[in-house]
Amino acid sequence: MKYLILILFFCVSVSGQTAIKGKITAEGAPLEYASVSLAKTKFGVITDSLGNFELQAVPKGEYQLKVSFAGFKSQQRRIAVTDSLELIRNFDLKADNTLDELVVTGTLKAVNRLESPVPVEVYKPTFFKKNPTANIFEALQNVNGVRPQLNCNVCNTGDIHINGLEGPYTLVLIDGMPIVSGLSTVYGLSGIPNSLLERVEVVKGPASSLYGSEAVGGLINIITKNPKSAPVLSADAFSTSWGEANVDLGFKANLGKSISLLTGVNYFNYSNPIDNNHDNFTDVTLQDRISVFQKWNFNRKSNKLFSMAGRFFYEDRWGGEMQWEKKYRGGSEVYGESIYTKRYELLGSYELPVAEKMLFTFSYTDHDQNSVYGNTPYLAQQKIGFGQLTWDKKIGNHDLLFGTAIRYQFYNDNTPATATSDKTWIPSLFAQDEIKLAEKHSLLLGLRYDYNNRHGNILTPRLAHKWKIDDRTIFRFNAGTGFRVVNLFTEEHAALTGSRDVEVLEDLEPERSYNANLNLLKKFYTDNGDYIGVEATAWYTYFTNSIIPDYDTDPNKIIYKNLDGYSVTQGISLNVDAVFQNGLKVILGGTLMDVAKTENGEKTRQMLTEKFTGTWAISYRIKDWFLDIDYTGNVYGPMRLPTLGDLDPRKDYSPTWSIQNIQFTYNKIKNFEFYGGIKNLLNWTPNKGNPFIIARANDPFDENVQYNPDGSVMQVNDTNSQYYNPYALTFDPGYVYGPNQGIRSFFGIRYTFK
Repeated sequence: MKYLILILFFCVSVSGQTAIKGKITAEGAPLEYASVSLAKTKFGVITDSLGNFELQAVPKGEYQLKVSFAGFKSQQRRIAVTDSLELIRNFDLKADNTLDELVVTGTLKAVNRLESPVPVEVYKPTFFKKNPTANIFEALQNVNGVRPQLNCNVCNTGDIHINGLEGPYTLVLIDGMPIVSGLSTVYGLSGIPNSLLERVEVVKGPASSLYGSEAVGGLINIITKNPKSAPVLSADAFSTSWGEANVDLGFKANLGKSISLLTGVNYFNYSNPIDNNHDNFTDVTLQDRISVFQKWNFNRKSNKLFSMAGRFFYEDRWGGEMQWEKKYRGGSEVYGESIYTKRYELLGSYELPVAEKMLFTFSYTDHDQNSVYGNTPYLAQQKIGFGQLTWDKKIGNHDLLFGTAIRYQFYNDNTPATATSDKTWIPSLFAQDEIKLAEKHSLLLGLRYDYNNRHGNILTPRLAHKWKIDDRTIFRFNAGTGFRVVNLFTEEHAALTGSRDVEVLEDLEPERSYNANLNLLKKFYTDNGDYIGVEATAWYTYFTNSIIPDYDTDPNKIIYKNLDGYSVTQGISLNVDAVFQNGLKVILGGTLMDVAKTENGEKTRQMLTEKFTGTWAISYRIKDWFLDIDYTGNVYGPMRLPTLGDLDPRKDYSPTWSIQNIQFTYNKIKNFEFYGGIKNLLNWTPNKGNPFIIARANDPFDENVQYNPDGSVMQVNDTNSQYYNPYALTFDPGYVYGPNQGIRSFFGIRYTFK
């Protein structure tokens, strides 16, 4: 009788418990490591490699079943557990393109963007597909406050400006590793393929307390795809009416149960010389470029992170006189600028096998540059090694992060400015504490210590306060200091082309900056499901020891010295992100800024800094036609330009200018997208309103330039003279602020197999 009672009790108990099973997919593909839980209970599991999950022995009752995974929209369902022994619930997660996503750039920790005390902007591949480009460098043109700047009319190399500050103030990371710096900010930015892109995180304003030198103006962190969630195969190819061709390929594979492999390949070719402004120089450089990226994720039993990635990049580009050929490379017969770039990159992350959360990250880059500017060779090598160990620890209401890093830099070139190779070791220590002051308030305190063998000890503190007014309103205040140690490579194209000489008047001391910014984020939801997000930011940064290239004192020189005074960058920006249920999506951005230097009591606006910028991306989906329409563009206010003296007829300031694009995408066929459109709808180019862009394009080697006894260029007004030079100019391709490429059509195909 006793055993019968026990058996009946067991049966009743089992009949009151249920196993909840199901499968989690991400846009159709099985999603491993997704989190599945019952809200306000201890029941929770993660999905296996096939996306399956099972919650066992769940008692009868009503629950909220929640599914979440980083980068995808969480889903919840109310379920009722009855006497049934098995309950099946499947979920398909969609990519999260709103503000609720994980970011790592602001604090070196993966946190929800809304919870980060540091404002971070996030851009997904869907944003960049609205205006397809061949590389990340061009794609950033539609990010508010970020401007890809061309520095040379002939070779078209450039850098990235954030809030009006020059390229050396911007740090570009790949997976948090500082491998895009120095030479690569000039020559290697165009080699980052879109096929490896998971998202781009942008922090505007100094971030030196976490990332060290070069992060004074802001930083851009390019996060690569996770092999586990990447498509099995993806392909994207397009061409333009100018003859450009771009191919992006990506595929993943699983090597057994322990290794996931992701490979991305980008190839770009442009070999059609065009001279629409009739100066006998190519309007756009000819390019032949390949980039191969591979990322390995190792599945450890402990579920701790271990990944490694590598990239090889090679580019052959040239620009110059239309009749230039490879046989003229380095000679004085026909002018051309020919650049061979070869880069190797290695980076990785390894979470230590200890109970504490400790992460070791490392990177190494080897950059080889073989360039000629007319008959001037520029041969350079750069090697950068970086290692960093962080310890993430939570104690009560303190979220602590401790870290140590070391950076090795090697640089050598063939110019007089580098008599011997330059080797630098920079060890660092940093700590930060995010304190939960109250339910709606948190405070972040940070401090970084760097030792530079040239400049000694450098401290950079920072402070951030986040006030979560409610679930839809967040106010942030950030303040701190920054520093920048200048590595003066002679990459100034005005010097390499012979029109200007570089002159360094003193030993350059590190720049220091003191900054503060205010950020307000507000989200609005309407009754019919429309969403509008508004983000406003105001910033102020004060620089001492500024190192600003001086083009004004002598038109034949670029003079470097520490500013005897100070410089300031200040401004306000506004971003609006709206999603409407009728298929309309709108992203608008605007920035007003003032970037100026003050020396000897005189305030001067800095070169190539615009007073205002605007960007937009307006998208509309016509569901019945399976058609997406994207209208994107930007507008830039006037910039002060580097002219060559009082007689130079080129404008001292650029006009207000805009580049606009439209794209149509057809997506009815499964796994395929067909897209096409027009770039630069207004056919804008910088030569409009100028007599010429390249000074003395008819005499690129300055063979017919006469000089006065004091070394200045002689004005020659005799039209019959071979030395005719009415504006007293030398050859100068450095007068550039926007692309020379006019209107063009494009067509492409995308294929994705998940």
